[in-house]
Amino acid sequence: MHIIPAIDIIDGKCVRLTQGDYAQKKVYNENPVEVAKEFEAAGLTRLHLVDLDGAKASRIVNHKVLEAIALQTNLWIDFGGGLKSDADVKIAFESGAKQITGGTVAVKNPELFLGWLEEYGADRIILGADVKDGNIAVSGWQEQSNTNLFTFLCGYVEKNVENVICTDISKDGLLQGSAISLYEEILKRFPGLKLIASGGVTSLEEIEKLREIGCFGAIVGKAIYEERLRLGDLVTG
Repeated sequence: MHIIPAIDIIDGKCVRLTQGDYAQKKVYNENPVEVAKEFEAAGLTRLHLVDLDGAKASRIVNHKVLEAIALQTNLWIDFGGGLKSDADVKIAFESGAKQITGGTVAVKNPELFLGWLEEYGADRIILGADVKDGNIAVSGWQEQSNTNLFTFLCGYVEKNVENVICTDISKDGLLQGSAISLYEEILKRFPGLKLIASGGVTSLEEIEKLREIGCFGAIVGKAIYEERLRLGDLVTG
């Protein structure tokens, strides 16, 4: 299972939110490239990079940060936040992303998202499934949809989606554990899915449980920045 550290960007800085609330923002580092280099130096190989400004603006904003990290590290970067057009996705890939994540667009403009799947291939496109109270949330988690998580996933699995990042918003940023039972249910229903767990991952024991149930990856954010988990432990654990 891949351990994937997260960097969220606002105003070019490395930040973390709590439950997606922009008012609960904490800046951890002024230079995201330094943070990415620390991840790579510790032996981690992947990075989940989120353009929170882009998520709010509904267009890519922090592609220069993506470009700088891609040029100065060898990390495998999946990039999301504000990708709402063909031009946004082209910029992301040209700036060095290996994969992009589409969440809001997959709810509001499924034809466009499916076009990306066809053009770039299922291995390069990740479906972002951010869930709150059983339904999908969109627009940087600022808006709740009426789309049920499992209905949403089923529709896209039928369209050959292979990679999914699922975040339980109620768990995100609280350092109180992740939604393991939810991920178990997803993998039970869609056993071939490359499921990446996100939100609330706090301990090595929890990471081991996510590995045991068959998750493809686990995204770790605030637990790293608050030093609940050490980078060296993530590589060996």
